[in-house]
Amino acid sequence: MFTGIVEELGEVVAIDDLGDASRFRLRGPIVTEGAKHGDSIAVNGVCLTVVDSGGGEFTADVMAETLNRSSLGALAPGSGVNLERPMALGGRLGGHLVQGHVDGTGTIVERKRAEHWEIVKISLPDDLTRYVVEKGSITVDGISLTVVDAGPDYFTVSLIPTTLSLTTLGIKEPGDPVNLEVDVIAKYVERMLATGEGPAASAAAETAK
Repeated sequence: MFTGIVEELGEVVAIDDLGDASRFRLRGPIVTEGAKHGDSIAVNGVCLTVVDSGGGEFTADVMAETLNRSSLGALAPGSGVNLERPMALGGRLGGHLVQGHVDGTGTIVERKRAEHWEIVKISLPDDLTRYVVEKGSITVDGISLTVVDAGPDYFTVSLIPTTLSLTTLGIKEPGDPVNLEVDVIAKYVERMLATGEGPAASAAAETAK
């Protein structure tokens, strides 16, 4: 489990084509400190398993399904990536609960720059719109953000200088893809209501009477 608080802006060093998968080598001195085989590291919001690490770098295998369903397939050597280690049990939840399981991809539509912050508009796939609400949480490329405006096919977020300088959202431009993970709590609530199970469904049934 992650929190969406990016620890480090890393870099793709190399990508090896394995046929039905790719092996990524990434640079991240902070997140690789103490990392060992089998550990998890979120890369642009995608939870990957460390194959090997050393010298401030680590490798991870990415299967075709992940490449096709996330923006990792668009990366190339030299690309910047957001990196985060899993939250330690008992640690502070600085952002919100993030699984590292990408629900879909969006595209940066527009950036409006102000003196001290930016408003970024991002397209939203149809099957994710019901999970995105004003002032709710969403993960964009592994970054925990608060939704400013939730439209029919887009949402906007406001980025502070720290986010702009320490993550990929500071350098991405309109047309660039981003990974999206909606709030997992919303998905669980929807599931319980759909199956008629749990206290949420019971409360909804009572309200409908």
